[in-house]
Amino acid sequence: MEEFGFSIRKFSARNGICERTAYNDITAGRLIARKIGRRTIVTLEDETAWRRALPVMQPASPGKAA
Repeated sequence: MEEFGFSIRKFSARNGICERTAYNDITAGRLIARKIGRRTIVTLEDETAWRRALPVMQPASPGKAA
């Protein structure tokens, strides 16, 4: 059975971030979360959109330390 969404704890663990960072991104509008009763969940689609919106790191210029 496919999961509909992930708890904030599971979402954070899947993405290597702390739960506070996830809640900060929800508050800032960078991450969409949904309520099911008392539970807060992040759907797989919203997780994917959040990942795609993360800033892309640019390579360091030659001669500069990374």
